[in-house]
Amino acid sequence: MSDWRPIEKRQGYLPVEDHGLVGDGRGSALVGRDGSVGFMCVPRFDSSPVFCPLLDHRNGGRLSLAPEGVRVSRQHYLDGTGVLVTELMTDSGTVEVTDAFVLHPGARLEDDAAAGTGAFVRRARVTHGHVDLRVCIRPRGGGRVRKVDDRWQVHCPLQRLTLHLRSSSPLSGLEDTVTLSSGQDWWMSLSWDEPAREPGGGADRHITDTVRAWRRWSSRLVLPHVPRADLVRRSAITLKLLDNVENGAIVAAPTSSLPERIGGSRNWDYRYAWIRDAAYTVFALRRIGLPMEAGGFLSWALAAVERDGRPRVLYDLDGLPPAPETIDADLEGYRGSAPVRWGNAAGEQVQHDVYGEILDCAFQWAATGGTFRPGLWDTLAGLAESARTAWSRPDSGIWEVRSSERPFTYSAAMCQVALDRAARLARRLGLPGDAGTWAEEARRLTDRILADAWDERKGALTEHMSPGGGLDASLLALPLRRVLPADHPRMIATTRAIADQLGAGNGLLYRYLPEESPDGLDQSEGAFLLCSFWLVDNLAGQGRVEEAGELFEQLCSHTSPLGLLPEQIDPGSGCFLGNFPQGLSHVGLISSAVVLARTQGGVPPELTTAAWFDHESEEHAGHRPGPDTAATG
Repeated sequence: MSDWRPIEKRQGYLPVEDHGLVGDGRGSALVGRDGSVGFMCVPRFDSSPVFCPLLDHRNGGRLSLAPEGVRVSRQHYLDGTGVLVTELMTDSGTVEVTDAFVLHPGARLEDDAAAGTGAFVRRARVTHGHVDLRVCIRPRGGGRVRKVDDRWQVHCPLQRLTLHLRSSSPLSGLEDTVTLSSGQDWWMSLSWDEPAREPGGGADRHITDTVRAWRRWSSRLVLPHVPRADLVRRSAITLKLLDNVENGAIVAAPTSSLPERIGGSRNWDYRYAWIRDAAYTVFALRRIGLPMEAGGFLSWALAAVERDGRPRVLYDLDGLPPAPETIDADLEGYRGSAPVRWGNAAGEQVQHDVYGEILDCAFQWAATGGTFRPGLWDTLAGLAESARTAWSRPDSGIWEVRSSERPFTYSAAMCQVALDRAARLARRLGLPGDAGTWAEEARRLTDRILADAWDERKGALTEHMSPGGGLDASLLALPLRRVLPADHPRMIATTRAIADQLGAGNGLLYRYLPEESPDGLDQSEGAFLLCSFWLVDNLAGQGRVEEAGELFEQLCSHTSPLGLLPEQIDPGSGCFLGNFPQGLSHVGLISSAVVLARTQGGVPPELTTAAWFDHESEEHAGHRPGPDTAATG
């Protein structure tokens, strides 16, 4: 449990790291340490936010349940669950607020698409003294309010949604004060699918059922001697909170437009599913005993590609192209960081790494017993053919730059992955296609990467398949994807150069330096957590296990008091930046923990796909394969 701390705001905003995530696999909410909801989208992750004061503390709406005169507060999750408890202390007393998106009794999170009830319950319990509990419900954009029997009904035209509010004692309106003494409870239930109905036992029963469902699910986790098992477990629960139960898609983050630089314009909508995230996420989930969630994401990704007929970078929850990117002029942005964006234009970018991401997903699908319909394999084989030439053409790259396209090394490396995985699948499963040519092209492309991306002056592989590029931390992923072994001399040199020149202190890395690698935004950003976890994996793969372990522990120290991670961190202040919590940061934590456990023989062979890289095809362009740290390892 975190320590008591005063609530401190900057420019009217609570720090991003002072929030916890609750949800039901369809929608979610960030609950602040001050008892307010900072961002809430229902009924879906990508719905228009009902409350988003994190993006405008005046115009973003308000959903608050907190006593007046709070001095200090703290938060914790109930063990093994996504149920959050916020404790708030005043001069006169202490109240404990428990927040949960309600799950059906007996719900099985791993396979029950109807797990959620469409209701958010907040229960306040006074544990000491007495408090005046202030209740406020004010949706973004306002709404028409009326009293219907024992509940308040709020029609929200901006969200095209009707909210139903019930409470344990009547409220005079959507803003009221409730006085409670030690031992007394008060609860409210906010529902959107249908009017909330009080079950036997009231909010206590709702919360008990939800806790039971979460603990049933989390008991399935397999954590074989991994370091920081507490954070690995919390990361797994966080990924489950981002998992769309209806079809297995996992959103990158539950928020939009939280800035990568305070006062800057690096503000993006992450409430979508990226194909590249699938390969990395599946790696993490399978290694900790969650094959159904892994398979669900793989199935969703391959279905989206087959349905769309073209390799996109990201999709909405339904596997369709994301909404066009628009700017919301009514919201000022977190701490004045405009613009606020809905939708994501990166969905229309050309990013050649997607060929490898898709084929890698297919490889993992087959390795876990999945089969291919003829139409799907035709699509996959076509992508492999396209990868043969796509690698040499400029694109926007993994970092989705908004400057001119360039021939990125990471993109070429993932085209190599596409060719390699297609060849392995065709040979292993007897599928139609020119497996020999694909394998040979993959070997040649590895050699091209080693030659063309190498910069003698920098002593490292660089971002471009041509001289003059900057250092790029995405190249730390090459051993993870089995393009190069971690202990290849040029990979060792690249790892050293990235650590030295992209290091931000405290174990953190910048993904690149904008002054050397223009991205069209002309402004700095924070250190990128996922890249730092990739560095852990490379150090372990180079036999520097003690260093890898020390770096891992240092990165774990950057988690919030609740064990949550953002996309980026400000190296100077330690403040969280970017959308939060960030799925890939938690994937990185899980993956690095598994890599470190594997160095001590702590991961059972059945939790890997290493056997699918059979002896005959283990050679990559004549180079000895690296340690089994890959998304397909």
